[in-house]
Amino acid sequence: MRKLLISVLLALGATGGLAACTPDTGTGQPSPTPTSESPGTGTQSPGATPGPGTSTPGSPAPGTIPPDAETTVPAPPPPAASPLPSGPGAGDAELSITVKTSKDGTAVNYTLVCKGGAPVAESQHPKAAAACTALKNNAAILNRAAPSKDVSCTQQYGGPQVATVTGVVDGTPVETTFELRDGCEIGAWNAAQDVLGSSSGSV
Repeated sequence: MRKLLISVLLALGATGGLAACTPDTGTGQPSPTPTSESPGTGTQSPGATPGPGTSTPGSPAPGTIPPDAETTVPAPPPPAASPLPSGPGAGDAELSITVKTSKDGTAVNYTLVCKGGAPVAESQHPKAAAACTALKNNAAILNRAAPSKDVSCTQQYGGPQVATVTGVVDGTPVETTFELRDGCEIGAWNAAQDVLGSSSGSV
């Protein structure tokens, strides 16, 4: 009789412990134990932390730069103007010419547009025809290369005038400045005086 009573008490104790470990859903059936993954899907449950090697939606792929990231790569410098070739050319030019009585003086501005060695209507230059002819005969008159070391320039001063020429001649960019600081500079100014619209010593 005592053995039977002990067996009944053990059975009741085991049943009570199982009920305490498994929550009741109210249907008389034990509810399944929650897991972080649903069987067979291989997907993470909501709120789970992504594991190594995974990325969240909207984040850039490893090794790529976000489209809105700022770049600090400097822009390449503009190419230097090449010397104009010597001898006759096509006579095509679009130039802006500025002449000052001094570096800080009042500027006189000219626009020279040539086609085939002749000025077009856009030109506003006091010697447009002569300037276009001079450029067609030899565009190199606008070259302002420094004299070679074996050339001696006379130390004479021609005045404070300054002339600047920018634009394009026969497809070649031009950006040069004329001054009258010595004999070489005076000679270069006088060679280009038809284009500059002024001879040395007058504006």
